[in-house]
Amino acid sequence: MKLWLRLIWAHASWRFKPPVKNWDVSVRVFRIWPTDIDIFRHMNNGVFLTLMDVARFDMFKRSNGWQLMKKANIHPVVVAENITFRKSLTLGQKFSIETKVIGWSDIAFFIEQRFVVKGEIHARAIVKLRFLKNPKGIPSIDEMFQVLGSWEAPVPKLPKWVTDWDTASALPKGREAAPSEWL
Repeated sequence: MKLWLRLIWAHASWRFKPPVKNWDVSVRVFRIWPTDIDIFRHMNNGVFLTLMDVARFDMFKRSNGWQLMKKANIHPVVVAENITFRKSLTLGQKFSIETKVIGWSDIAFFIEQRFVVKGEIHARAIVKLRFLKNPKGIPSIDEMFQVLGSWEAPVPKLPKWVTDWDTASALPKGREAAPSEWL
């Protein structure tokens, strides 16, 4: 339920925030609710991922990307996430999530999201995002730029550690059995 309330608020309030370009940093402010807290009295690690979804939705709405994707019958899906926690977030604490596209590969966009309190990063995540086209299909990166508009800033180069993580975390394609290090 808490996700739905936050999504409804993000959907209703994005118009009152400044628009962003595809290459800008989008900032969304949150406060920690009682339902975000786990038994250790800090924000549960799963809530971080949930709020990242809301912040990306806000970025897409404010950049007009959501409207353009909806018109093209395209929607984003998370392929992989990597998050590192530095400091806890606690009940009632106000923080922002900074969201920025940091680059792309032949098949996916990579987005960095930071949880920031008073200028200090408490957690940072990298999200690998692909897009699906209804009824079936996966648009290419070039097709996505046709939908979302051209990239009018210097083209970012993905950090080596992100490309290494992407390679190391990839699962086999199709129905091929995934290798297991447990056996």
